[in-house]
Amino acid sequence: MPDNRTFQTRPRRLSWPLIAGIVLLHLAALYGLARALAPDFTASVEREVLSTFTVTITAPPDPPPPDNQSEPDEGAQGDPGREAVAQPVTSPPPRVPVKQNRPLPRAASTGTANQSGAAASGDGTGAAGSGTGTGSGNSGSGRGGIVVSKPVHISGSLDNARDYPVPPGGRAARRGTQVIVRVTVGTDGRARGCSVYRPSPDPEADRITCQLVEARLGFRPATDANGNPVAAPFYWRQQWF
Repeated sequence: MPDNRTFQTRPRRLSWPLIAGIVLLHLAALYGLARALAPDFTASVEREVLSTFTVTITAPPDPPPPDNQSEPDEGAQGDPGREAVAQPVTSPPPRVPVKQNRPLPRAASTGTANQSGAAASGDGTGAAGSGTGTGSGNSGSGRGGIVVSKPVHISGSLDNARDYPVPPGGRAARRGTQVIVRVTVGTDGRARGCSVYRPSPDPEADRITCQLVEARLGFRPATDANGNPVAAPFYWRQQWF
C-alpha cells in the first residue's frame, strides 16, 4: 500500500558566526561604495574617528634645583715630581754609526743652527713638567686635594625686603619666585665669582642677590682629606614671599 504520509522539514537556524560574517560583508561592501562615490566625505569621517584615539604624551618636568647645597671641586694640583738624576753609567757608542739626515730650518736666516727658536723639550736630566706621583690633579688617582667636607653657611642672611627695589607691578609680582646663584667659597670662607645658575623673572633682583651673597654671607670652607681648607662651589637659593 502506498504511504500517503507527508514529510515536513524544519527550517534550519542560522548560527551567530554566520550572521556576523554576512553583516561584515555588507558593511565592507557599503564602505567600498562610499569610498568610490564620496571619497572626501569618507576621508573626513575617518579623520574624526581617529582623532578620538589621539594620545598626548608630555615630557616629565625638570628635576628640582639644589637647595643651598655645595658641589665638590676637582681638587688641588699635586706636588711636582722629584728631579731625576742620571746614573753614572753611560751607553757605549754603536759599532756601526747610523747616518742621520741633517735637518733644515723652516725659514732661511743668517745663523748657523739647523733650527730656530726654543725647543719644546730636551734630552737632559732636569725635572719633567708632570710626574706620576700620588698627588691629585685634574684626572689623577691620588688622595691629595679631594674635597671631603663641603662649604657650610655659618653667618649672614638675606631677609630684608628693602635690599631689593620694588619691581614693576609691586612686590606682589615677585612673590613666590626664586633665584639660584652659584658662588665659589674660598679658603677664607668668603664667596666669590657669583653667577646666576637658575634665574628668576626679575633680572635686577638676581644681580642684587649675587652682590649680597658675596658681601654678607660667611661660610666654613671645604676641607680635603688632610683637613686643609680648599675652594669649592656652593649654590644659594633666594626666595621671595
